[in-house]
Amino acid sequence: MKTENQSSMSEFLLLGLPIYPEQQGGFFCLFLGMYLTTVLGNLLIILLIRLDSRLHTPMYFFLSHLAFTDISFSSVIVPNMLMDMLTNHKTIPFGGCISQIYFYLLFACVDCFLLAVMAYDRYVAICHPLHYSTIMREELCVLLVSGSWLCSCAHALLHTLLLAHLSFCADNTIPHYFCTLTALLKLSCSDTSFNELVIFTEAAVILFISVSTIFGSYICIGATIFRVPSTKRIFKALSTCGSHLSVVFLYYGTIAIVYFFPSSNNSKIEDIIASVMYTVVTPLLNPFIYSLRNRDMKSALGILRRRMTFVK
Repeated sequence: MKTENQSSMSEFLLLGLPIYPEQQGGFFCLFLGMYLTTVLGNLLIILLIRLDSRLHTPMYFFLSHLAFTDISFSSVIVPNMLMDMLTNHKTIPFGGCISQIYFYLLFACVDCFLLAVMAYDRYVAICHPLHYSTIMREELCVLLVSGSWLCSCAHALLHTLLLAHLSFCADNTIPHYFCTLTALLKLSCSDTSFNELVIFTEAAVILFISVSTIFGSYICIGATIFRVPSTKRIFKALSTCGSHLSVVFLYYGTIAIVYFFPSSNNSKIEDIIASVMYTVVTPLLNPFIYSLRNRDMKSALGILRRRMTFVK
């Protein structure tokens, strides 16, 4: 039976995006442009932070890692989706599907932790400004980022190892444009109750840690600002935290639509649209959110432009 399952499940069929064949070319160009903009925009953020010594602070250290994660997260999904749209060959090998799930879980989890770490950084900057350099020292920043990556690796490895031990039935159709953990569990003919328990428990712990850190940090920030309210302090706090809050709402909002408010079986298209939002659109918008709302990033971009003009 296991031999039959392994041979029959050598590959999965991805149904892809719900678009008409005559629309494939237009959507291919659209998503290709969005992906290239995502990669170039986030690479530009990393480059600016690297070159400008004024941006060598904890806030931008975390932002550079978030930009790298956004590039990686989008690269796990979009190139394969573009290849499927171009060739109309929508099958993916079993190993490729498992690998995609691993890296998807890895980078999604790193994003959650980094957003929480950045919220804590803003809390220290606003609530304890005199002790900021003492608290957010380089060793702590490296420890927070390293811990985020190690925990995320363990999270992704746990789920992919549990998934790899399952047997699969004859149906190999995934009604999505990339391999998802929940879709593969539905295709399995093994008992998946333990997998589902682990997913629920671990996801709840990760979300509780990250979301509670973000909300706790901003509650403390709000309490500090409104203790002695002034227009100047409120404006400064909004300029400091506005970009981060925008990314948090965009990222967690689209994930909540998919995983906490699932649509009915007859409207799976809503799930796919929400998935496109957090796998394609959110990594695309992050560079614009941080660069357009951030005076330091604008200044660094202007210096880089002048340097390039001078070299020419």
